[in-house]
Amino acid sequence: MSDSQHPWLAEPTAPEETLVPALEESREIPRPTTPQPGVPTPDSADRLPRRDVDRASPLWWVGVHGGAGESTLSATVAGSRSAGHAWPIMHDGSQANVILVARSNMNGLTAAQHAATEWASGALPSIHLLGLVIVADSQGRLPKPLRDLAQVVSGGVPHVWQIPWVEAWRLGEPVNPESAPKQVRALAAAANAFITPTA
Repeated sequence: MSDSQHPWLAEPTAPEETLVPALEESREIPRPTTPQPGVPTPDSADRLPRRDVDRASPLWWVGVHGGAGESTLSATVAGSRSAGHAWPIMHDGSQANVILVARSNMNGLTAAQHAATEWASGALPSIHLLGLVIVADSQGRLPKPLRDLAQVVSGGVPHVWQIPWVEAWRLGEPVNPESAPKQVRALAAAANAFITPTA
C-alpha cells in the first residue's frame, strides 16, 4: 500500500510532497560517526539536560524539544525506551545508543542542531549517537527555509530519517508498526539493525 493510499493519512498527498528533496539528494555525503575535534560546546541554555538511568535499553529515543514524538517512536522498536528530553546517562558508565527526534518546524530543527552540536563537541562520551529522526509537523512539502535548515542539520549526524505526517498519531491511536507508513517501517528496520548483535 502506498503512502498516498494509506488510511492513516487524512488528506493523501503525492509521496514526493512529504519528503525533503535536499536530504534525499545528500544520501552519499559523508556524515560524522564520532564527535569532531574543534566543535565548540553550545551555551548551557542550548544544551539538553542529562538524566541518570538505571535500567538497560538497547536504544533510547531523545526528543530535542517538547512534542517531538519520541514516546510514539519508542513503540516501533521492541525494547527501546523514550528518554524524554534529556540525554540518558547509564549508571554503570556504559554507552547509550541514542536516536534524536525533532519536528520539522523551525524550533524543532534548531533544537536538533543544538543537540547534534553538543554531541559533536565530545561533551557526551557515554552517548553513541545513531542519528536523527525528523517528524513532519504538518502535511505537505516543507518551505524552502526549513528544507535548507534540515539539510544543514542532517549533515551533522550519522544518519537521518524523515517521518511523514500521521493523522492517527495526532489522534492518539496506538502505533501499529505493521501498517505504519513505509518511512516508519524503514526507520524501525534500521534501528533494529543497529542494535542487533551480529554473529
